[in-house]
Amino acid sequence: MARVLVLFAHPRTDRSVANTALMAAARAIDGVTFADLYAEYPDFDIDIDREQQRLQETDILVFQHPVYWYSSPALLKEWQDLVFEHGFAYGSEGTALAGKSLLQVATCGTAREAYRKRGKYENELRTMFSPFEQTAKFCGMHYLAPFGVFSAEDAAEEKRLDGIVSDYSRLLTALRDGTLDLERAAAVPLLNDVLDEVITAEPAAV
Repeated sequence: MARVLVLFAHPRTDRSVANTALMAAARAIDGVTFADLYAEYPDFDIDIDREQQRLQETDILVFQHPVYWYSSPALLKEWQDLVFEHGFAYGSEGTALAGKSLLQVATCGTAREAYRKRGKYENELRTMFSPFEQTAKFCGMHYLAPFGVFSAEDAAEEKRLDGIVSDYSRLLTALRDGTLDLERAAAVPLLNDVLDEVITAEPAAV
């Protein structure tokens, strides 16, 4: 089984029904480690050694967060700035992340249609997350297409939330069990569109 670490970054979880449900789903999966960054580091005083140790014990890293100004909340950016340091994540001797995979699970306030070239934001969600993708590639990681939760605030009322949570659980379980086709999952704009196709019956060949 692959070792999966979910880093959750949301400064106001009490205001997010969708993230609360996704958080509970991640915590319920055996073999998946869940860490709430804002709960652990409310003063942004990040324990770099501890976080690097977590990464060394991880095969697949998941960033779960809301979309704030086309990116992530501040603490997740601070975490990257400090933890992905030279000599650890990059540089001639910084190979600790090489070969690992990175997935973003993002809750969005607007509908899927907004995240299209001709939509409100004129870009796919993956395009907006290009700094994360380039960071992953620079550190030798495999960047997977993001899993987006669109119109997240309305998901429960519109009775979509249970299905979204189920898909998220399936995705984390497939990552853990090696039944997600990582190559195909990296080649699409959005994982939501192909989830049934990229989850396989048997572990992918290594």
